Amino acid sequence: MVRTRSLATLLFTLTFLAAASCNRSTSVDAVYDKTGQLELIKYDSNHDGKPDTFSYMRGGRIVRIEIDTDEDGKIDRWEYYDANQVLEKVGLSRKHDGKPDVWSYPGPDGSTRRIEFSNVADGRVTRTEYYDSEALVRAEDDTDEDGAIDKWETYSDGHLTSIAYDTLHRGSPDRRIVYAPDGSSRLEVDLDGSGRFQPVPAPADRGRSRR
Repeated sequence: MVRTRSLATLLFTLTFLAAASCNRSTSVDAVYDKTGQLELIKYDSNHDGKPDTFSYMRGGRIVRIEIDTDEDGKIDRWEYYDANQVLEKVGLSRKHDGKPDVWSYPGPDGSTRRIEFSNVADGRVTRTEYYDSEALVRAEDDTDEDGAIDKWETYSDGHLTSIAYDTLHRGSPDRRIVYAPDGSSRLEVDLDGSGRFQPVPAPADRGRSRR
């Protein structure tokens, strides 16, 4: 979801073309503030007469780039940069309504480290996924959208290994399903909040214990 090398090339190209646009007509339109500083570069990437890439500048550096990737007139990709012009995060719009509802954060090597999702209208994050070498390792969910995490998932080699739930609304899991490599699963509980989960006997096991 991140493209640091190609974006760095794009930044340089747009800045160069913005300067050139002062003297001749190009697919780049430069906007300057009252002091003469460059504040916005509009770029028509497919030369159809409508800009689809907007680079917002501050003090000679790019702060963010907004892109209308599907040419529907609404921004659906946002790229944010730090003071060193390093890509900090990428926002995407799954609904294509002009508002970001997914944010991807790259690590120093450019690989995805974290992805945040929003399933609510105000843009609050309701799910966060964590990655290592582009592989999903864990996730946290606010399933009831009350602002508190109540579901935790763990993964190994691309496979779900456990799901934990906070059914008591205490801020920590009290129920957990653990999945074995052979596909079997077991239910565990932590009712006292100690962090120590105890297996729940299967119905057959409970029947045998009563005998």
